[in-house]
Amino acid sequence: MTETGEVEGRAGPPLWWARRRDAVWDVALGGVSAVECAWEGVPFAAEAGLPTTVGVLFGFVVGATLVLRRRWPIAVVLVGIAVSPAAMGFLLAVVGMYTLASSEVPRRITATLASMSLAATFVVMYMRTRGDVEADPTLVVVLSVFVAVALTVPPVLFGLYIGARRRLMESLQERADSLERELSLLADRAEERAEWARTEERTRIAREMHDVVAHRVSLMVVHAAALEAVAVKDPARAAKNAALVGDMGRQALTELREMLGVLRAPPKPAPAPVPAPDLVPVAAVAAAGGAGGAGAVCGVEDGPSLGELEALVGQSRAAGMAVEMLVHGEGAAYAADVEQTAFRVVQEALTNCHKHAPGARVVVRLAHRAGEVAMQVENGPCDGKSPEPGLPSGGNGLVGMRERVLGLGGVFVSGPTDAGGFKVSAVLPTA
Repeated sequence: MTETGEVEGRAGPPLWWARRRDAVWDVALGGVSAVECAWEGVPFAAEAGLPTTVGVLFGFVVGATLVLRRRWPIAVVLVGIAVSPAAMGFLLAVVGMYTLASSEVPRRITATLASMSLAATFVVMYMRTRGDVEADPTLVVVLSVFVAVALTVPPVLFGLYIGARRRLMESLQERADSLERELSLLADRAEERAEWARTEERTRIAREMHDVVAHRVSLMVVHAAALEAVAVKDPARAAKNAALVGDMGRQALTELREMLGVLRAPPKPAPAPVPAPDLVPVAAVAAAGGAGGAGAVCGVEDGPSLGELEALVGQSRAAGMAVEMLVHGEGAAYAADVEQTAFRVVQEALTNCHKHAPGARVVVRLAHRAGEVAMQVENGPCDGKSPEPGLPSGGNGLVGMRERVLGLGGVFVSGPTDAGGFKVSAVLPTA
């Protein structure tokens, strides 16, 4: 409905009616009641000694007040009670009491007016039948009570029923609207969670791609630079570096194929759907995504582990980096995501050493403690002799390491050292 009261180009209901049909129905009832009261106004005028025209006009005006029943039901009932001594307004009284009972008027007012109408009808009926019917007074009383109850009680009861039914329908409609709003809100929240999950998945894939490609390609660039430097002076070493470059390239391609294979694999069957009221909170989704999402994307069962750190350090040594590895405590079989995260932290830290600290001495520390595993990669200052590899840096390495560690509830710290180097430290809970 528009502000001008039009619905689809048609004028809305006039005045106080909610629908045009209600207005037509009330006008029709008011017309019938006016005709009835005008007809009954003829004997009323004769009894009161008034001109017939006055009686007819009075009855017409009284009956026409039924048009106002939805707007002022109390006034219509009072008019019906007031004209009851004139023996007019049968339709006015019945419809007025029904409208009053079905409206939102307080029940004490309805009961009071119904009692007044019942008493007025009884008195009028009793006074009119006492002299017209030759019978004992008991019969007159019984007849008067019957007529009074028949004209008052059924309309009131039917009005109460219709009013209660209307309120019930309105309540059900409100509940349906509320449920629809809740379902819409749940759908919006589900869409937000899905978008959040997609964003997390894209970030996780980008992190995996960066960790896999950056390290291998960095080593390939370092070996290629060494190959260029010794190609003429030391052919044997050049051939060795060339073989290492080939091995690094093949390893990078293998890991990329494994990653793409996981991405192309069909999704696993989803578990039984969770009912709408018991939707999983975002925090739980986040925990699930942080703990197992990386494995789902990149195959954590076949991912790297702490047992491969020696080989990782050996590759950096082969590239000419002076790397020392120190292990404290006895290792244990940790969860796959913990071992993979620890491996990726050390791998990315060594990659940064190749990029930003050529010729620096690097120390890799791994400590197995009660309930946690800690790793640290620290490099000293550059020696100033080794050439810069010229590897690009997008600043994603430290961000990716921090996201991995914090996703498992660990602690990540990185920054320069007093000696002019750089240090990366991480602690992961093993529970």
